[in-house]
Amino acid sequence: MIGLRRERHEFDLAVIGMGSAGGVAVSFAARLGLSVAAIERERIGGDCLWTGCVPSKALLASAKAAHHVRTAARYGVLADEPRIDLPAVWRRIRAVQEEIAAADDSPERFADLGATVVTGDARLVGPHAVRVGERTLDARAILVCTGSRPAVPDVPGLADQAYLTSETLWQLGRPPASLVVLGGGPIGCELAQALQRLGVRVTLVQRGPALLPRDEPALAALLADVLRGEGVDLRLGAEAVRVEGGHAGVRVVVRSGGRDEAVDADGVLVAAGRRPNVEGLGLEELGVAVGPRGIVVDEHLRTSVRSIYAAGDVAGRHLFTHAAGQEAAIAVRNVAFPGSSRPARLVPWCTFTDPELAHAGLTETEAVERHGPARVRVRELDLGHSDRARADGTTVGSIRLVEARGRLVGAHVLAPAAGELIGELALAIDRKLPLARLGALVHPYPTLSTSVNLLGAHAAFDRVRPLLPLLRRARPPGRD
Repeated sequence: MIGLRRERHEFDLAVIGMGSAGGVAVSFAARLGLSVAAIERERIGGDCLWTGCVPSKALLASAKAAHHVRTAARYGVLADEPRIDLPAVWRRIRAVQEEIAAADDSPERFADLGATVVTGDARLVGPHAVRVGERTLDARAILVCTGSRPAVPDVPGLADQAYLTSETLWQLGRPPASLVVLGGGPIGCELAQALQRLGVRVTLVQRGPALLPRDEPALAALLADVLRGEGVDLRLGAEAVRVEGGHAGVRVVVRSGGRDEAVDADGVLVAAGRRPNVEGLGLEELGVAVGPRGIVVDEHLRTSVRSIYAAGDVAGRHLFTHAAGQEAAIAVRNVAFPGSSRPARLVPWCTFTDPELAHAGLTETEAVERHGPARVRVRELDLGHSDRARADGTTVGSIRLVEARGRLVGAHVLAPAAGELIGELALAIDRKLPLARLGALVHPYPTLSTSVNLLGAHAAFDRVRPLLPLLRRARPPGRD
């Protein structure tokens, strides 16, 4: 391949870490015809399969089923309060993980693609050298995809308790009967709602004044109302100041508005962000620059050592599975064809609560800061105006679109399957399209996407509104 054959090396590429980024990188590189070493110290699949996306979404599916049974009377279906078998829920989660591991994330699959799978702890010992146990792998380029892990806040007494994280929760046979969740980001919100629906009493403590601070505030506030309505005890603008042993298991002292209150629960779940896995890799000794968010990379995902690249959470750009996969593919392209590709600047995301909250581009506040208030317009349609939402009984939510200088720059959706809706809007933002263009597309009816179509039609009408007086003057006299 171009850029790879100037020197003799055992491998064209060595990939450290076989999670979301590493798996994509190895698959893509092997299909390009590169010789690849795939290095993993634990289980292929990484955080997404074993402690992140897959188990949490499987948990959310069980929780949604319980919620449907609990609220079935709204649809004319009479049902008793659901009987929830939490050990069976946890067994189902593991079964889903094992099914994926056996098919898409097995060592055999990567070996069949032509990769050399190496198990063990990796350490960089040269610009082209990775030591794994007693073996040193020689590679033309190295791609670090070691991901991230839960960050643990410095709360007095927390380290003395057997707290849970999004990693250790799945190692249990069943969750505790009650939990205090520390953190109101995507992980905290998803797990809080799911566990509450499954009968776990949940108190969620968020330091900031709102949940999901990176999302559109009005929609995050609507979601907070949903969680409260389902029984989650939300403590916003609050801080855990101390954790100690209690009658039920733990006692978390929560400070809010200058007052301290003790919350007793069977356990504490920490969901306070992520920390890059950079330790023990030999990065500093080799001169690879590392910052507070992880390995420092340039616009081509290359580190300060030219033969070493980084992608995914460890590079600290966007901490999402889908972003990690895209970055990994870009890094492989740049290994094969140096400087040829850059990762996407626009990365949409979705918090998979019920309803889901999806985000692409700028919030209203960000748009005003960038373009000025006179050039920003927000269009919003409540789901109460959607025929599909009315039929499904899911009218809590909204589609909120942000325009600036006549084009779509932000899209925010609180709705069932919002993650499926956001793709069309992200494409329009990425292609710098006016919202009116979406009004010209025919969307299937009845779907939630017809609300996007309607907002686009409103934008198109506003563009021709100044011409209406001319149309009236041009109308011939006589009867209409």
